[in-house]
Amino acid sequence: MIQLHPNRKGMVVMPLSLVPSFVLYCLVSAVTPGPANLCSLASALKYGRRRALVQWRGIFAGFAVVALFSSAAVWSFGQALERWLPVLTWIGAAYILWLALHILRSDGSGEAHAGPHCGFAAGLLLQLTNAKIIIFCMTALTTYALPYAHSWADVLKIAVILPFTGPIANLLWLFAGASLQRFFRSWQKPLNAVMALSLAFCAVSIVMS
Repeated sequence: MIQLHPNRKGMVVMPLSLVPSFVLYCLVSAVTPGPANLCSLASALKYGRRRALVQWRGIFAGFAVVALFSSAAVWSFGQALERWLPVLTWIGAAYILWLALHILRSDGSGEAHAGPHCGFAAGLLLQLTNAKIIIFCMTALTTYALPYAHSWADVLKIAVILPFTGPIANLLWLFAGASLQRFFRSWQKPLNAVMALSLAFCAVSIVMS
């Protein structure tokens, strides 16, 4: 059976003990260099902030679409395989630990270039084909929402929060530009260690809840 955690109004939410873990997972996943963040940086440097903001709106819309479809897929999958929810929780924790190890061992190499066009459609397509955010949304929903939900609306409550994580970090990369990139390069090892430890804390919190 799915363990429910109703609040005083009867709405199902994740346990309060998991909120710090959820916030940390979203923060670390959002702020680390990835296709969307580096593309926002490259677009701002190449085309200027005004045109990069048009692309950012497409990035936000694409993230929202991915989050919406992920919530529907996760709920349908969870309903069909309810008894496997503990397994999904462990899989989610294992993925987060893998992500922590990947960040810890990352050398910060890799570049992203703005495409030939810097517009809404380019940002939308980038997110719809961005494996990082697809996995991010699926992991967040199966780990932090599905075990405590009794309807798709409950999963959707978490899904609508997700588009305000990654795209907000995209804005940081867009406006901070090269300064943020230099900051990551200068403090790469300690930052990687802090983010990896934060994700490890998330994984432990998930399996202990």
